[in-house]
Amino acid sequence: MLEKRLEVSAEGKKVYDIVIENSFSNLVKELSALDIQERKLCIVTERRVASYYLEEVKSILEGRCAKVEVYIFQEGEASKNLSTVDNLYHFLITHEFDRKDMLLALGGGVTGDLTGFAAATYLRGIDFVQIPTSLLAQVDSSIGGKTGVDYHAYKNMVGAFYMPKLVYINVNTIKTLSERQYHSGLGEVIKHGLIRDRAYFEWIKANKEAIAERKDEALAHMVEGSCLIKRAVVEEDPKEHGVRALLNFGHTLGHSIEKLMNFSLTHGECVAIGSLLAADISSKRGYISEQENKEIKNIYAYFDFPALPKELKAKEVVKETKHDKKMEHGKIKFILLDQIGKAAIYQDVTPEEMFAVIEQGEV
Repeated sequence: MLEKRLEVSAEGKKVYDIVIENSFSNLVKELSALDIQERKLCIVTERRVASYYLEEVKSILEGRCAKVEVYIFQEGEASKNLSTVDNLYHFLITHEFDRKDMLLALGGGVTGDLTGFAAATYLRGIDFVQIPTSLLAQVDSSIGGKTGVDYHAYKNMVGAFYMPKLVYINVNTIKTLSERQYHSGLGEVIKHGLIRDRAYFEWIKANKEAIAERKDEALAHMVEGSCLIKRAVVEEDPKEHGVRALLNFGHTLGHSIEKLMNFSLTHGECVAIGSLLAADISSKRGYISEQENKEIKNIYAYFDFPALPKELKAKEVVKETKHDKKMEHGKIKFILLDQIGKAAIYQDVTPEEMFAVIEQGEV
């Protein structure tokens, strides 16, 4: 049985554990360490995930805590908004949840971000636990305490830094993902290797067949590897004042594409396209070689990521970057690769550079 534990610290003190397993069998044990016996728990989940895992998780928890309630919302990015949070607040109030109670985010990135934001703001903060079921959430969004919702068409514009009490990962949930959702998560996995760990990137290339086939050993190594990278970055920079911005590689142009396509592409697909464009800029500046850029393109191509949609106009994509929430003093913090495995923050990437790589359609 798989069982791995990573401690996440902030300012030299342990904040929470990331537990990586291949079932939900130890979930009660982990939650019992958080004194759930006298607490009400609210499982927050979306309809699709609920159809797979809600009854199993609920049955495990019933009788082990004061009460289990369930709040289900419609799946998808369109639900990641203040209206859904408002409905969740109403549910918690009417079911008399107080500050000693706890929320459990059972689902992908939308569920985790939304639940975390509700937990951060309900009664000025109650405990919550991440139980991520998508690859994207397991390797990225569940770790580090970023919570939030979209505001109209602006992604993650409203949010808070708020740490979970536990991240419990059952890697077997990855096996029930559609091919598209699985590959969406791989966009973040590949990104981790590109920005921080060349050896991890080389492992992904060498094991791409096992990754594609979702073999147990490959899934376990991949999730742990990405969690180690994400943990290292967020421990160094919990509130994104410096190095944590490196995790936004591919996101500046990716978020623009995501918005302009009205979220018809997944987040991971858009990050992958944005990463390829950022690698092109890195190559044109001479930071990475043409061969390295080709290696990057080949691994994304192997996992069948979509190309930049032909209907998008370069000037529209570049214009949309001006709404990036990571702007500072009117300048975009753009992440480029100095080499594979080492990224850096640049504030001198010009609209012309972005326009050129988009216009050339090199992705």
